[in-house]
Amino acid sequence: MTQSAPQPRLGLVCITVSKDVRYRALTRKRLLEHSEDGQRRVLEDIYRDNIQTLDNALRYCEREGIALYRMPSSIFPFSDTPFGLEILQQFKETLGRSGRRAIERGIRLVMHPDQFVVLSSDSDDVVANSVKILQMHADIMDLLGQPRSPWALLEIHGGKADREDKLVARIAELPDAIRCRIGLENDEYAYSADEIHAVCVRAGVPMVFDAHHHIVHEKLDSYEHPSVAEMVARARATWPDPAQQLVHISNGREGFNDRQHSDLIATMPSSYLAAPYIEIEAKLKEEAIRGLDGWCARFTPA
Repeated sequence: MTQSAPQPRLGLVCITVSKDVRYRALTRKRLLEHSEDGQRRVLEDIYRDNIQTLDNALRYCEREGIALYRMPSSIFPFSDTPFGLEILQQFKETLGRSGRRAIERGIRLVMHPDQFVVLSSDSDDVVANSVKILQMHADIMDLLGQPRSPWALLEIHGGKADREDKLVARIAELPDAIRCRIGLENDEYAYSADEIHAVCVRAGVPMVFDAHHHIVHEKLDSYEHPSVAEMVARARATWPDPAQQLVHISNGREGFNDRQHSDLIATMPSSYLAAPYIEIEAKLKEEAIRGLDGWCARFTPA
């Protein structure tokens, strides 16, 4: 008897629609209202509370059978500064326990740094700030005891278009804690799936394929277009461990090719049956994940 392939594992992005997983935030204006000692106390309180929320998120994922969790980029505000990082490092033991708990529960942790990360920029200042932001994410992964590998993925977009050589060169220059974890995702405008795949091959980093970005960029009318399955397979070949491949899915809000994300996932590419991990980028978060219960059976021959 032929053994069936394992079903893809679905991923939750940052928070829940319910109040189960909600993090505290902080603006620079609010922080600067305090003295240095006051700033320290504020950050200590927020870091402590957000570590507890992370633990709540891990418990939530375990309870719901969710095997991947994307932590918010803003989980520890201002930890991209020496002041904030020094405070965050005080929680090293607590963070280490949280990270071990994720590994023990089989929950993969990943992050998606924000749109200000543009390694392909023509501005040295923008590139320096991008590396600073990426280093913050790498520091968080290190404190959580996550491996320096794409298992603990830090995924970004290609950034400024037609800068492939710059992008490849700057990835090569990244500190080890970042470079060993970084992956690139195709987008709707600057880098098509073909283009970002070529960069990934040259840079030796994994490709995160997003089928919705692909169909918007190529103006396709179905996730069943042959190029979708082709890109799933080509992207898998960029992963050092193909069993760790991660893809994204969203649906258009007002129409199939609308770049805005819908509340739920009504349409899933059949080729995603071969994807080990799928991040669900829908507005209704966990409700969208629940709505996909049994979706694999719809593509499985009787």
